[in-house]
Formats: sequence, C-alpha cells, structure tokens
Amino acid sequence: MSQKKRIKTPRKVVEMIDAIFPTRYDFEEMLSEQAERTLEGVRLFVDWLDHHAGEEPSALGRIESDVDAFRYSLEEKLGDSFSTPFDRQDIYSLSRQMDYILGFSLATAREMHLFQVTPDRPIREMAGALLVGTGHVAAGVRAIGTDQKKVREAIREARRTIHTVGDTYMLGMKELLESPITADMLKRREVYHHLWDAGGALQSTVDILHKAAVGIDLGGD
Repeated sequence: MSQKKRIKTPRKVVEMIDAIFPTRYDFEEMLSEQAERTLEGVRLFVDWLDHHAGEEPSALGRIESDVDAFRYSLEEKLGDSFSTPFDRQDIYSLSRQMDYILGFSLATAREMHLFQVTPDRPIREMAGALLVGTGHVAAGVRAIGTDQKKVREAIREARRTIHTVGDTYMLGMKELLESPITADMLKRREVYHHLWDAGGALQSTVDILHKAAVGIDLGGD
C-alpha cells in the first residue's frame, strides 16, 4: 500500500503569509495556560479525595468554570485569526479534550458527594494516574512549538498512565461484579465509569497532541 507524503509549506511562503496576515494571538501560550489550569484542577480533585471527600467540591467547580470561560475565549480568538501555528482543528480539539479531563473529574467528585461514596483503592489509583498523565500533557503542550523530543517523551509517559487508568478500572470492576449487588456497589460502578471517561479524555488529548506535534515543522532535520 502506497503511503502519501505530507507536503510541507515552504518556510518562505509561511513567512510571507505571516507578514501579510500576522497571527494575532499566541495560541501555543494559551493552550499551555489551559493545560496548566487543567493540571491545577486535577490536582485539586486528588486533594479533595485525600482530604475533603464527603464535602461539596466547590473549589473544583469554580476552577472548572474558570477554565470553561478561558476555553470559550480561545475559541473566539481562533475564529478571528487568519493564521495559526498549527492546524486550527487540532487547536480546537486539543482545548476541548483537555476541558473534558477536568469536566469528568468534577463530575466524579459531584457524584461521590451526592451518592455519599467514599474513596477506595481503585478510585484513588485512577485519580492518581490521571493527575500524573495530565502533568505529562501539560509538559508536552508547553514544548509543542519548541522541542519535539520533549513532546514525544511527554506523550510516551502520558500513555503509560492511561494504561494504568484502564487496568485499574478493569480490575476494580471485576472486584465489584464479583461482590453482592448492593446500592454501594452500583454507586461505585458509576464513579469508576466517570474516571474511565476521564482517562478516555486524556487518551484523546494525547492523540491530538501527537498529531499536532507531527504536523509542526520546527526547522530541524
């Protein structure tokens, strides 16, 4: 099967276009800021599990709302810009999927509070892996326009944590399904599933980050 070659726009053409239609916004910086805020939110979620489980996750709700507002602003600027540092669909999708990571974290915390579910080993392990993976994503996004090696390393490490979320979910579900059917068991199943969804959002974020990084010409080899 023949493989299509990716055609790069000559650098002089890119510079000419940028001179006529300059990029009005630093989307790489905005994505990096969103990634850092997302990391802060997931870190707050893990802290809530460790120290405040049972309380309403108000602080997590506030940071999720702030990040939502930031993402909406990014989307408006994206629509106003003629040129972008890489594919505008990748910028939009990367921002959207990072938002899902935080959204599912908040949904998990709210569900645990409403259902009165206490953190157990699978919940803590999935949340911990999600935090580590989100940290790698933040590092990758920060380096996306400057250091391909760092981006690739961040992607590899993030994917390891994604496997941890998936493996923990499967083992946790196995234990649940082997136990008697109780209200607590059914509630935990829902909580596990939301953390699985957060891991899925992390997976999608990493895939888009990889696609975006491959498409960026840093002027090297």
